Amino acid sequence: MQRILSGFAKQKIVACYRTLAQFGPVYSLGNILMLLRACTSKFSTAMARYPDDLSLRTARVLFFRNAKLGPDGGYSNRWVRVETKPIPFYFPNWRSRVAAARLHDLHHIAAEYGTDWPGEGEIAAWEIASGCAVYHAAWLLNLGGFGAGLLVAPRRAFHAFLRGRRAKTNLYKNGIDESRLDLISVGMLRDELGLRAPVTSARSADLALFGLWCIPSILAWLPLPILVLAVLALIVRAR
Repeated sequence: MQRILSGFAKQKIVACYRTLAQFGPVYSLGNILMLLRACTSKFSTAMARYPDDLSLRTARVLFFRNAKLGPDGGYSNRWVRVETKPIPFYFPNWRSRVAAARLHDLHHIAAEYGTDWPGEGEIAAWEIASGCAVYHAAWLLNLGGFGAGLLVAPRRAFHAFLRGRRAKTNLYKNGIDESRLDLISVGMLRDELGLRAPVTSARSADLALFGLWCIPSILAWLPLPILVLAVLALIVRAR
């Protein structure tokens, strides 16, 4: 009986090893990083530059075009599609997310952070540091973006966090009248947010807050490896 169980265990181990060998290249460290690398543009994910004298409405139209978000930035879509390699994923485009995204996109323009994962990590770090006020969807989504930034571009995320700590305010706190986007220039918004201020060296309070925010941001990504392990376990059982 013991030999039978031992042989059965060996068969299971061999089956598991073969499965991992087949899927190993897919779930290697390099490809996990590729999963976090957005491809909003097939040719470039570099952030476009928006001059100070450009109106916010014109800048936003250019931003939507550069990021391939559609004429209205995807605000009217039922689902948000995130382009990741090799498989995109979706999440519901609920109303509070749209309200936050309208301000988030203007932050992208003013701060000139890109729409690839390093850029999303930067804008998430900046918004967390400067505060998302009552926009709960912004807090939630920024945790995921910040966590991705810590993985793919930690130095840039830290610098953006410091920049957010030095900001005067942001649109989550001040709001903006969209009917006046033609009358407000990119430069005016930068001045309002304090984005021209130099980023000084980190203080102890900055380091402490950065470390504290790292914890929930990293925890937000824990379901991903758990999901991968669960899928592998199902595949092994099905063999």
